[in-house]
Amino acid sequence: MPQDPMDFEWSYWIEWGRERILWLLAGHLLVSQMSRLLVEKYKPWCLMLYGMAACWLLLGIKGFAVILLHAAISFAVAQFQLSLLTWLCSLILLSTLRIPAVEETKRKWYDTENEYYLLLFTVSVRCLFCTSFSLEYCWHAPAQKSSHSFPWMLAYVFYYPTFHNGPLVNFDEFSKQMRRQEAFSVKTNLSILIVGIIRIFFWWCLAELMIHLMYIHALYSSALPLESASYWALG
Repeated sequence: MPQDPMDFEWSYWIEWGRERILWLLAGHLLVSQMSRLLVEKYKPWCLMLYGMAACWLLLGIKGFAVILLHAAISFAVAQFQLSLLTWLCSLILLSTLRIPAVEETKRKWYDTENEYYLLLFTVSVRCLFCTSFSLEYCWHAPAQKSSHSFPWMLAYVFYYPTFHNGPLVNFDEFSKQMRRQEAFSVKTNLSILIVGIIRIFFWWCLAELMIHLMYIHALYSSALPLESASYWALG
């Protein structure tokens, strides 16, 4: 089955992954294991600083500032503890990505279109994480809000393995895993690492192959095949 000719994401992410993202993920694993071994109490903050540094490296100071600003605005709005207000804030932040003047300004920050698109992808996914954190902040009782501080939000937003493409992990689950302290075991850690890599690789390959071979992008770009298909085929 030939490749969907309209699918640019296949080569786009393969190129980014080979050049930088895979190396940054390997760096994250190294920092995670070293901090767990040496300073387990401060592991979330070590990973937060690493994620910020990786963001700065890939997106530049201005791209980093955009994501930090989105997180700060989302956290400030969450203080009102109104879910509807949180959703409105998230939609407004996302809509700024499509304002022509803002788009033109952001394009000037980068030398290539690929770098600009990486910013768009990343900011969109980070908005989902900001929304998730803010909604959970609204839903929790006052006694539980101490764990939903701004530093913890930054640790959540800048967690690098989910930084560009997700998957979305809710904050409560993220916080639980980060706070859990276990005895260090090379065998256990290695098995968890291998299983995690296999799982991520499997789902990534499945998603990419579906996009790559099922002509999803081609269908988006042309309505004619959909118009000519029967309701039975579409259903």
